[in-house]
Amino acid sequence: MNRREFLLAAAGAAAASTLSFSSRLFAAPAGTPRFLLVFLRGGYDCNNLLVPCGSDFYYESRPTLAIARPDTNNPDSALPLDANWALSPVVRDSLYPLWQKKQLAFIPFAGTNDLSRSHFETQDHIERGEPLGPVANYRSGFLARLSGVLNNDTPAIAFTNNLPLSFQGAGRDIPNISLKGDPKAHFDDRQSAILAGMYKGTALAQASADGLALPKTVSDDLRNEMVAASRGAPSAHNFAAETRRIATLMRDQYRLGFVDIGGWDTHVNQGNTKGGLANNLKNLGEGLAAYADAMGDAWNDTTVVVLSEFGRTFRENGDHGTDHGHGTVHWVLGGKVAGGRIAGEQLAVTQTNLLQNRDYQVLNDYRDVLGGMFARLWGLNGNQLQAVFPQARPKDLRLV
Repeated sequence: MNRREFLLAAAGAAAASTLSFSSRLFAAPAGTPRFLLVFLRGGYDCNNLLVPCGSDFYYESRPTLAIARPDTNNPDSALPLDANWALSPVVRDSLYPLWQKKQLAFIPFAGTNDLSRSHFETQDHIERGEPLGPVANYRSGFLARLSGVLNNDTPAIAFTNNLPLSFQGAGRDIPNISLKGDPKAHFDDRQSAILAGMYKGTALAQASADGLALPKTVSDDLRNEMVAASRGAPSAHNFAAETRRIATLMRDQYRLGFVDIGGWDTHVNQGNTKGGLANNLKNLGEGLAAYADAMGDAWNDTTVVVLSEFGRTFRENGDHGTDHGHGTVHWVLGGKVAGGRIAGEQLAVTQTNLLQNRDYQVLNDYRDVLGGMFARLWGLNGNQLQAVFPQARPKDLRLV
């Protein structure tokens, strides 16, 4: 690599880096599993993504928010998946083709047993991956523990401004880099020191220093896109551009990743096929479809899980929105995912089956579901799974 090529690579690291921040350059073995966790911060309304179209109660509960039952003559109606469930038409061109190829599955009645309905408490609980209890360790996240169990065979990265709780406590450097349109999207001091140290004493030492400084002065379009929403997570706007950058790293170098997206707290004027939620879902769907496309053949070794801290109230509120709920719907995507199905334990969507007469129940605990998935992806044994999710009871839904 010559100096000019290095400068371009280092500058692109703020948007599409192909460099590792670990203590050495590392390429994971070909064919090893790739896992990306997409965290929707704010509690997205799952009922207007995976529509319980077979439930009369859904339509009674949402006089202005409900998405119409499947109807070939109505382009704004839901897309049928089976007799009970349908998909929002805003993801017709992105997620629906993945469903048809059986590369997408949904897990309703999913989530955590945390009933605080607090964004921060529940987000932290999920990222820690610990059972509820009087003592909580805020310096240990479940992805960090998974990374430790897998050792260096599964290089990890967070696509965030700051290292998320889920990756804290790994006992080694986990790189984080913001690939978002954030005016602060550049290496922090820790990352810069790690990367500069890799080239100290080499012919590329000065080039690396120049390259680290260059992102501060390039790409006006990236600088002008502002980070919005929960805990600094950006909205789903332009997510497709971000996922293509993420794919560059996950395809070529990393195998365990995390990205978060904000803007899902829809208390007022939520809309159905139009409005803020629909726009976010459309952008998210396009981003995930772009990610699948950009991964190329590596999509066959890739699993993506989309989750949120909780769902929304089943009934709409007086402001044509929804409030903090409990159970939600997780998504599982991948080239070899056993998709095209609604997975996990389920109940009929009726008033009598609501939790506290307001929310979806949680029948599929996220720790159990992810534990079962990790066992299949990496062949983890019982002791290893307990290290990642203490006291969990892994549930194998045979999705991977």
